[in-house]
Amino acid sequence: MWTKAGTIISAPCAELPPPYTAIASPDASGVPVINCRVCQSLINLDGKLHQHVVKCTVCNEATPIKNPPSGKKYVRCQCNCLLICKDTSRKIGCPRPNCRRIITLGPVMLIPEEQPAQPALPVQPDGTRVVCGHCGNTFLWMELRFNTLAKCPHCKKISSVGSALPRRRCCAYITIGMICIFIGVGLTVGTQDFARRFHATYVSWAIAYLLGLICLIRACYWGAIKVSYPEHSFA
Repeated sequence: MWTKAGTIISAPCAELPPPYTAIASPDASGVPVINCRVCQSLINLDGKLHQHVVKCTVCNEATPIKNPPSGKKYVRCQCNCLLICKDTSRKIGCPRPNCRRIITLGPVMLIPEEQPAQPALPVQPDGTRVVCGHCGNTFLWMELRFNTLAKCPHCKKISSVGSALPRRRCCAYITIGMICIFIGVGLTVGTQDFARRFHATYVSWAIAYLLGLICLIRACYWGAIKVSYPEHSFA
């Protein structure tokens, strides 16, 4: 069991593997395939039927094709990592460096041996799949609102989720920056004679121009920031 501290989430039940049913491949060659439980892409099971889980070549996540070993159960983390733990476990930690969640498990679901294992309905995480504006990879954004900044776990770069936030802040900084510059120009023109006698007046000029310059630089930052767009919103 992973013991490193992390975010505690609640998983009411362990994910049970779907019953394996071989279906014809798209090219009708008779190669057994199964749908990935994360991205729904087809996974070729040729030569892998002896395994308990298979790895998707599209999203690189694991999908169970058999019941877990005796005394074990499957648990899927919110980051889509498939974990295998003891069926008596109450807490399990996700080993991924960019996740580290501590998952609190609910009561164990027991399925009678005479009944075939039925796939549990996938528990979708509360969040949104976002396409990174830098690298183009998809990641899960857990904020419940758009127009926020997000850090991509793949390229480690920051982008804006939605274009409204950078557009709004860019306009705000341009407006404030121009106001500060106009104030600086007004002070320069209106207090020239006064400044010759009291040199501290030059400080007010410098502050006005400096604030205007800083706001315009921030406006350029928000105008050039990359934008990431939501791919799919979970209900």
